[in-house]
Amino acid sequence: MTFATYYTAASLDGFLVDSDNSLEWLLHRENDERGPMGLAPFVDSIGAIAMGANTYQWIIDHDPDTWAYDVPVWVFTHRELTAAPGRDIRFTTDPVTTVYEQMAAAAGDKNLWVMGGGDLAGQFADHGLLDELVVWFAPVTLGAGAPLLPRRRELKLTEVAMNGEFACARYQVLPA
Repeated sequence: MTFATYYTAASLDGFLVDSDNSLEWLLHRENDERGPMGLAPFVDSIGAIAMGANTYQWIIDHDPDTWAYDVPVWVFTHRELTAAPGRDIRFTTDPVTTVYEQMAAAAGDKNLWVMGGGDLAGQFADHGLLDELVVWFAPVTLGAGAPLLPRRRELKLTEVAMNGEFACARYQVLPA
């Protein structure tokens, strides 16, 4: 059975990026990728990724040489974007319900990562296609920016941990 996780980091006040669409506030914080709720074991469990256009463009603009994902990536966009060389990048305007089936088939027995942004994760949740939310809360408030999940969703806290400077929380997404 396919399992989809929105795995992300946010400011303590619930923003993914600041009002300048920047992640600079996040990039140099201490953490252990193999520690509690670490990114490395999570990435090892992933067979396909859903990503918003802004997230994709930020990675390409700021860190293209460290593209670390060897699985198919669906980028949800209405813009013309350039694919990262040598990677399986699929640009789509299709609804998440259609793409979810394609992602599940590509992932095989592995899981799906809904990387961001918050509205994309919300679309998956709206259709009952998001199973959990894992958030690394950074010790900073931004006051404005792109929200973590810009809609109401009921969640159940299932795990908490400290990893470096982060308070990490895992939530089950409850049915609407």
